[in-house]
Amino acid sequence: MKRTPLRIRSVTIGGREPAFILGPCVIESEKFVRRMAQKIANICVAENVSFIFKASYDKANRTSVKSFRGIDARAGCEILASIGRELKIPVTTDVHSPAEAEIAGEFIDLLQIPAFLCRQTDLLRAAAETGRAVNVKKGQFLAPWDVKNIAEKLEKSGAKQFLFTERGTTFGYNNLVADFRSLAWIREAGYRVIFDATHSVQRPGGAGDSTSGDGSLAPLLARAAMAAGCDGIFMEVHENPARALSDGPNQLPLKNLPKILRVLKTVHAAVS
Repeated sequence: MKRTPLRIRSVTIGGREPAFILGPCVIESEKFVRRMAQKIANICVAENVSFIFKASYDKANRTSVKSFRGIDARAGCEILASIGRELKIPVTTDVHSPAEAEIAGEFIDLLQIPAFLCRQTDLLRAAAETGRAVNVKKGQFLAPWDVKNIAEKLEKSGAKQFLFTERGTTFGYNNLVADFRSLAWIREAGYRVIFDATHSVQRPGGAGDSTSGDGSLAPLLARAAMAAGCDGIFMEVHENPARALSDGPNQLPLKNLPKILRVLKTVHAAVS
């Protein structure tokens, strides 16, 4: 099936160059997220890559009730939209309900459907009806070919632009495995696919009341995914992962991002 590139403001997903979705896990504060966006944008300009800035206003599926979640949906979307205007970059964030999708549709360029909610028909319909592009995280419990059913829900709801993100598959208790065949199968079905390198190295609930992971392996998986032929890479980055309020063990240190981007561009050029 022929796959057409997706254009989201300044970023093309499925074009001649790889696309990147980059940013911290959650909006820890307005000052923090603005600082992160500016630093990532500076790096991407220096490395000549296009990116979509990502940060969640709310982490609705935290392991523990004691964990930090984030801020109000509208306030978070307004902050992200402001960042997008100032830096002239597209922005993305998670939506967890039809009501949140409606709010985000006013501000956000790419609506992200969390993996645990990827089959929620009402949520998919609401996201599609905003007219915004939609990125669906493939659930850890789904086979790659199951995304066809999600695509049909989106198409019937009027979605014109959507893609999928592979983020690992449940492999026993507290563990995920990245099956790179998934990228080929999703692309062969006619859909654009991004590989989420940092969530694929999670160990869900692995620390008892929080998620642990193997963040040092994320660049390795990103290289493998790029070699396998995905359309781009999703990576969460943080200026100090050890102090992150969410998903610290899996986020990449910001200082490592320039080298990682250079390597991934080289891999993409070699296999294109």
